[in-house]
Amino acid sequence: MSKLKDKVAIVTGASKGIGAGIARRLAADGATVIVNYVSSKDDADKVVADIEAAGGKALAVGADVTNKTEVEWLIRAAIDSFGRLDILVNNSGIYQFAKIEDTTEELYRKQFDLNVLGPLLVTAAATPHMRKGASIINISSFVTRVLPVESAIYTGSKGAIDAITGVLSRELGPKGIRVNAVNPGLIETDGTHTAGVIGSDFQTWNESQTPLGRIGQVQDIAPIVSYLASDDAGWVTGERILGSGGMR
Repeated sequence: MSKLKDKVAIVTGASKGIGAGIARRLAADGATVIVNYVSSKDDADKVVADIEAAGGKALAVGADVTNKTEVEWLIRAAIDSFGRLDILVNNSGIYQFAKIEDTTEELYRKQFDLNVLGPLLVTAAATPHMRKGASIINISSFVTRVLPVESAIYTGSKGAIDAITGVLSRELGPKGIRVNAVNPGLIETDGTHTAGVIGSDFQTWNESQTPLGRIGQVQDIAPIVSYLASDDAGWVTGERILGSGGMR
């Protein structure tokens, strides 16, 4: 399948989890993929190796998306290496739930810097290089619909991403650049295993509230992103697609 043939994509936070799955899927659909990472170089290199072994093309580029200088390096690496940029997936993110009385400046800044400032900086640096028909996909979360307790900071950061998606769809629409968001439900990843979410009461609650009766897998989200990145979604912008098995 080659619906993304000749397109160049950047996926931030793509060394593992949902980002890695998105990078592999975009490559499988024909895109050349920049696999961004911050510290997990070995994991990013493995994603690149997997893509190349499957006949695709990819490049791992380390950059902290909360650092403007490093963001500019990330975008320059894509342009210098492949001459263009058609797809940006703002996937980098972090979550940490806490009771409201346990709110701290550190907890706020850690989540808002990566979840909100990061996508803003990367998008600002990327858009001057994106042409008509380009696509930006922001990875948000179903928490903006479900509003789980003890998630005020995280849900606030993803609510900001939903709003930013709408604003940028209007701002960049005249340039022919589409901007959409994907709001995944609970997804099984190395991260959710490490955080103790998998096998927890939170997982059980999710499954009981989800019409499809299970939590999600990376392969449930990556095809949605690939669709939004493709010309098949050429008339779709400013949307938030809830990928949660019907939970809302």
